[in-house]
Amino acid sequence: MNKSKVGRNDPCPCGSGLKYKKCCLGKDDGPTEDNRTAYARKYKIRLKDEKAVEGIRIAGRLVLETLDLVEAVIHPGTVTDVINTLVHEHTVKNGGIPAPLNYRGFPKSVCVSVNEVICHGIPGERELREGDIVNVDITTILDGYFADANKTFFVGSPGPDARKIVTVARECLRLGREKVRPGNTIGDIGFAIQQYAEGQGCSVVREFVGHGVGYEFHESPQMPHFGRKGDGLTLVPGMVFTIEPMINLGERYLRVLDDDWTAVTRDGSLSAQFEQTILVTDDGYESLTPYDL
Repeated sequence: MNKSKVGRNDPCPCGSGLKYKKCCLGKDDGPTEDNRTAYARKYKIRLKDEKAVEGIRIAGRLVLETLDLVEAVIHPGTVTDVINTLVHEHTVKNGGIPAPLNYRGFPKSVCVSVNEVICHGIPGERELREGDIVNVDITTILDGYFADANKTFFVGSPGPDARKIVTVARECLRLGREKVRPGNTIGDIGFAIQQYAEGQGCSVVREFVGHGVGYEFHESPQMPHFGRKGDGLTLVPGMVFTIEPMINLGERYLRVLDDDWTAVTRDGSLSAQFEQTILVTDDGYESLTPYDL
């Protein structure tokens, strides 16, 4: 795009989300950088080419296949370490690597978070009980590419609180996902999620957010699940990131247990989460870890 054709009050063609006059006007008389170069230089965001997208998509299929196997063993009496063993063995058998294992010292191959545990639950000897909810978060590396997804499952028959928080969390992901298109902003996604969750009497966790993914486990940008319309970076084709709103039935506040990983709701209320890896396409989005919401 030629800068001479961009008005002072138009969005800057570098994709920053700022007006042209507040960003690149006068900085360079040459041609505007393409998005790939500009986003890498300014924001350390690595836009994904077709080869990378296909690699993430294939890794995502293994993640979803593993989640389906996990769902089959979710019932009262299952020990959470059984879920870890299943995820680890199926991932490795299919040529993958469980990304969480030994990541910054995390001791297991998957995060399993029950009831009041918001995220980063460490599988162990805890038995699932009738009426529990349990989130299983799987990130797989396959042929060098990372894909990330999670679901919250009912253990047996859910009570009304369990049903409500799982329903709200699922809808938060769907609403956030629908805001993904070129020209929208990261804030548009967070706003949609926050407005819905709080409108249902629930709250959105602030301390943990979505993130870029694909070449690494965690990349730029961060993707808050709260915010204001129009705030944050402008979405451009080739961005790949997770949307993974953590929604609490009570207040949003948390504490981290002595293991330095397990985050729980401070008030002991239930927390639920759904996550997919999302690609910004030329005219919208594609989930690279798609499942029905």
